[in-house]
Amino acid sequence: MNTDRVAEVQAALGRLLDELEPSPDALAPDDPIREGSSLSAAAALRLYEDQLLSRQIDVEARRLKADGRSFYTISSAGHEQNAVVGTQLRATDPSFLHYRSGGFMMARGRKDPERDRVLDTMLSICASSDDPTAQGRHKVWGSRNLWVPPQTSTIASHVPKAVGAAFSLVRARRMGVETGLPDDAIVACTFGDASANHASALTGITAARYGLRRGNPLPILFVCEDNGLGISVDTPRRWIRESFSRLPHLHYVEAEGDLPSVWRAVEEAVETTRDAQTPVFLRLVTVRLWGHAGSDVELAYRSAAEIRAGEEQDPLLANARTLVESGAATPADLRELWRAVRQRVFEAAEEAATRPHLATIQDIVRPLAPWDEEAVREEARPGVSAQRRRDFWGDELPEEISKPVRRTLGSHLAAGMADEMLEREEILVFGEDVGRKGGVYYVTQGLQKRFGRSRVLDTHLDETSILGLAQGAGLVGLLPMPEIQYLAYVHNAVDQLRGEASSLSFFSAGQFSNPMVVRIASFAYQRGFGGHFHNDHSIGGLRDIPGLVLAAPSRGDDAVRMLRGCVAAAKALGRVVCFLEPIALYHQKDLHEEGDGGWLTDYPPPGEILLPGEIGVAGDGPVALVSYANGHHMSLRAAKILSETRGVECRIVDLRWLNPLPFDALESAIRGCARVLVVDECRRTGGGVADAIVAELTRRGTGARLDSIAAPDSFVPLGPAANAVLLQVEDIVARVVADDRA
Repeated sequence: MNTDRVAEVQAALGRLLDELEPSPDALAPDDPIREGSSLSAAAALRLYEDQLLSRQIDVEARRLKADGRSFYTISSAGHEQNAVVGTQLRATDPSFLHYRSGGFMMARGRKDPERDRVLDTMLSICASSDDPTAQGRHKVWGSRNLWVPPQTSTIASHVPKAVGAAFSLVRARRMGVETGLPDDAIVACTFGDASANHASALTGITAARYGLRRGNPLPILFVCEDNGLGISVDTPRRWIRESFSRLPHLHYVEAEGDLPSVWRAVEEAVETTRDAQTPVFLRLVTVRLWGHAGSDVELAYRSAAEIRAGEEQDPLLANARTLVESGAATPADLRELWRAVRQRVFEAAEEAATRPHLATIQDIVRPLAPWDEEAVREEARPGVSAQRRRDFWGDELPEEISKPVRRTLGSHLAAGMADEMLEREEILVFGEDVGRKGGVYYVTQGLQKRFGRSRVLDTHLDETSILGLAQGAGLVGLLPMPEIQYLAYVHNAVDQLRGEASSLSFFSAGQFSNPMVVRIASFAYQRGFGGHFHNDHSIGGLRDIPGLVLAAPSRGDDAVRMLRGCVAAAKALGRVVCFLEPIALYHQKDLHEEGDGGWLTDYPPPGEILLPGEIGVAGDGPVALVSYANGHHMSLRAAKILSETRGVECRIVDLRWLNPLPFDALESAIRGCARVLVVDECRRTGGGVADAIVAELTRRGTGARLDSIAAPDSFVPLGPAANAVLLQVEDIVARVVADDRA
């Protein structure tokens, strides 16, 4: 069997065009390609050109790869019928795409005549910094003008955020927030039949169905491009139909057959989504040509007969036959069109291969974590009049009610969130139990009554959907503030932060962003309650995400100031923030002994903020205790014991920010200290920040003796045994004393 299947497939199209005879009944450009069809002859010919462009781009990508001049060979060959979807959707319909979307993007690209869709795609394949979307950071399908947010999802992890965008389009209109999109815009999301089995896809589809069942319009079109293969693993026949065609609250459509049939099925799917504002599942029958990617040897798992049978289903063959037999085009027309397409793509490929690539760290990471302190501070300036704020709060403002009775961290956060929602009408608060109940720890109590169900809503129990909703909301102009009930629960959905939310600005060169402040009830010390699901003390999986801001307040006043800074950074710069709230300190009142009220604080007036890099320092002793959250509370207690029993004076540093770590401020804060002990409440191996801090301070040569103490590598057990694996005040004291003796 000839192993050059690219050449064979190309030759098959040439042979067909040589064999076909012109139709005796030529169609005028505006004539329907079939009686009763809304697809005209001219539109069908344009669509076929888009499909030819997509196919030839795949051919050139492999040619350049063989020469070492391009870097991506996952092709769209065999999936070109998705150009029908790209044609029928509008440029104002946000679309989240599968990686085999060449036909779709060629069709969509017609809607932006200012750009050369072919050259742009070849620039992306060649990883050139001239690529207008990712600027060489990855091969992506994307366009700001065409509302295609770029992504690199290979396992349908983009489905939840697509659902979130569809939900948020309607919610934004209800909230009076401008999205820049028409009221009847819909969202499209494409994926493969193998990816349809992935938890991310099933989560997103379930969320859409659940949302509709709860009475929310959800204009999303799911497009499953079913080629029957997941690399080498076949999808059982009728699996997609059996799995999705009978689900309630999901309209199901199949698109297969000749071009007019596919056109009509896609038309039904798009119109139903738009008119009924309902989730629609479109099974688009496709075929995969040439293997999964250029490196994939199909003969290792498919017979020659199976490969040939697939090639016989090539949509370009079927569509050419339809165009000629209907009279929409002659074989000569198609041969000339194909020749022109080959020449156009070849020239674009040669041009793209000469263009520059990213070369420096600075250029590569520039859009990853944008920072403009002046812009953030300006965004954080109070915009609500004093009178409106007093009307909202009544006779006593939060900063006034604090004077006679200082308040806890949880109380301050509740007030801080309300103030932020008053400032910004685009803020949307959501999560499990945040509405009527007010959150597990009652931090959101009263928000739904104050702002209504349009802005404060309960979701179903699924963290992936919550973070997907956050991404979609941020994309369409809302400012989402989701809640994750416990730190352990975010691990179920961390790829929504790692692979999706935090990468969007990077892969779009800052053209798209999904700002959000994710509030997470975090850390341990719940006096044995709940076991490891409710006492998770590992943030390593979050610190590993490039560009993600991690805030960890310990005091109520700091929490409000930090929240303001985080919201401003999300709004002004599109930043993704995780706000780690220490559960054990939500309602903590005391510091050293029962009844001392040492952990109650006053509410900071509007305008007071804290930004990444700004830390807290108390005392000026020669021994620095560096910590955060619960560790800061424990360090203050340990410092008092050390002073009273050992005469050791300490300097207490509250990091506040765990990503990026505030190294410059920390270096300044410990200047003159003889010893530095990093008190890390998280697990020792990769769970917290101790190793990173000690390593950086060593590199900087501070001159101080450096040490760290952290929790052992263990899950947190239930009951009193929890204390054995959690860092205690006594452990901090003992380590300082032991070091002093040494």
